[in-house]
Amino acid sequence: MKQFRKPHLAVLVAAAMALAGCADDGKDGAPGEPGTPGEPGPGTPPPTVEMTEMTNVKVLNFAVEEGQVVYEIEVTDQDGTLVVGLDAVEGKFASWTERGYVLSRSGEGTLGGYGNLSTEGAVLEMGEPGQYTFTLPMANVTPGEEGLLWLRVGASDGPIMRSKPMVVNKPENTHSSTTAACNACHVDYATSSLKHPSYSAIDMEGEGDLVGGCLICHNSVSRADENGGYATNTLSKIAHVNHPENGFERDFSVLNCATCHETTPINTSIAGPGCVDCHNPGAAVGPISPNADPNFDIRAIHGQKIALAEIDTLRTTHKTTLSAPYWDAAVAWEGGGTGAICTDLKLFKVEGETETQLDIGALYADHTLVYASAYIHAYDSETDSLIGRPSPFNAQQYVARDDGTRAICYPSLAAADGSYGTQYSVANLVASSRLTFAQTGWVDDDGKDGVSFTNYSDVVSTDYFDGVAAPSFTKESGFERRLAVTNDSCVSCHNSETNYHKNGGYQNGGVDCLACHNNGQNRASKFSGPGFGPMVHSMHWGEGNTKLSEDGTPNSASKLNAENCVTCHADGIDLYAIPNRYMLSRAYNEGGDSKVMSSPVTANCYACHTSDSAMNHMTQNGGEINVVADPMWFTTPTAESCATCHAEGKSFGIEKFHVFER
Repeated sequence: MKQFRKPHLAVLVAAAMALAGCADDGKDGAPGEPGTPGEPGPGTPPPTVEMTEMTNVKVLNFAVEEGQVVYEIEVTDQDGTLVVGLDAVEGKFASWTERGYVLSRSGEGTLGGYGNLSTEGAVLEMGEPGQYTFTLPMANVTPGEEGLLWLRVGASDGPIMRSKPMVVNKPENTHSSTTAACNACHVDYATSSLKHPSYSAIDMEGEGDLVGGCLICHNSVSRADENGGYATNTLSKIAHVNHPENGFERDFSVLNCATCHETTPINTSIAGPGCVDCHNPGAAVGPISPNADPNFDIRAIHGQKIALAEIDTLRTTHKTTLSAPYWDAAVAWEGGGTGAICTDLKLFKVEGETETQLDIGALYADHTLVYASAYIHAYDSETDSLIGRPSPFNAQQYVARDDGTRAICYPSLAAADGSYGTQYSVANLVASSRLTFAQTGWVDDDGKDGVSFTNYSDVVSTDYFDGVAAPSFTKESGFERRLAVTNDSCVSCHNSETNYHKNGGYQNGGVDCLACHNNGQNRASKFSGPGFGPMVHSMHWGEGNTKLSEDGTPNSASKLNAENCVTCHADGIDLYAIPNRYMLSRAYNEGGDSKVMSSPVTANCYACHTSDSAMNHMTQNGGEINVVADPMWFTTPTAESCATCHAEGKSFGIEKFHVFER
């Protein structure tokens, strides 16, 4: 929310008066000098209002005194006009103690305080128009006491609407979690459907302070403790315990502390705030043991338990390369026959500028590696899309080369579904590989341990499908794939670096997933959604979300605001950039014919918007779900016209209904 400062206010007031045609002729000048055009004459009061659509607060001064807190504030409406007649204001103060922030409700040992105009002794006085002094009694505060000071004015039922809560003062270095870290997932808590979003606070500069706004009630100490705080759940318990226990997100680890803590936590005592949540659940919160050593990072200790340092070392000191598909006439097959289409997978150890090739076969034999294989895909160069996998499943042979290269070879290329064989004769080819290091204690849902590397080869054209005995392969381009998410969008939530399945990871915006979840693979994906985009949308917020939970209820990903698309799409969405080609959509046809296709924008939207009215709207504008598939579906234009109205900037642009800005 923008907080108007006096220079801005003066401009707004002058502009409003001029537009209304009632601007004053200006002040009288000194004798013999002209007046100042546009400025009110002597004694002319500034314009004021008694009702607001939005209320803004500027804190002019504040003081923590003996038994009371005093706020001096200026209140304006949405246009910067001064507000008179304010009759609702509330304040809170959480004391900073050896146990962290504490705002007690009542009882012996009470700390901090809170109240409003109904509090005995509370006084609200207006001096100059729009400027108020609010004196709030707090029996237990002392002069100059450090703590978290909070303010809100107005009422939810008007006429002066309730302002956003404001963190007026917060001592430095009192917490190491950040609002930005929270917003990586929540984006804008104030617009969510979670608990009391209206308490999302701003700071004195008008910037969001979600952490400060939560801490004022969800203190460092539970209300259940002796001399405890305001709420039963502390903010650290919400983060450390409630997130994981509620199934916050698949492959989220609370031990990856850096997800929320940009700097090392200030407390190092396992009995103190934060640590006690996990190390002694239910115990009373003890004093903080300050981290006095700037080189001691408690986050690293937790990271060791999920081998974060080892994972990072593996990723930064190794790389893989993958050759384009080629013909090897010397490969012999059990049962007879020679000749194969192969791709070469190489693994390198990287030390500075030096790259040393490693022996994949030897590393696989001693279980350093648990997976090293590749697929060959059909590729449409016009749309930069994977359109199927002609390499037969489990038909590969591994050929060890003398330099440690593993060649992954297939005896033939055939359609996964025989009725679609013609698509491959006009397509190019590209290979994808995955290589996985064993990693103790790091397990995916297939029971494998590992740190995975995915690679895509260059794109080649071939005359293989013409039945040539020794086909040729000609490089056409490097591998390209349109990706509408940012490289770190997945790992913002999936922070454990765990493989999802089949040794696939979350790095680089889910590029690992594309080898199996692409427009032409036609997987069921738990019947959630076809391809990559529709599957991700559905798995998080749509039909697939309910099927992730054994009890049939949605997992907590659905608690994230589905409209907050910026969590993944940080650079927005360009509907015109989506290729106007169909995608195979067996996943939307549970129990039915697998030879169906859907138009792409409709397939993505339908992943969340599954009502009959939504589907009718899409079909009336050319969208299609599960129509009989054309064998050349990936070259067939659709009739959907979604971008005409819903592209960004249009009358009903997607950004008007979804959030694409933080």
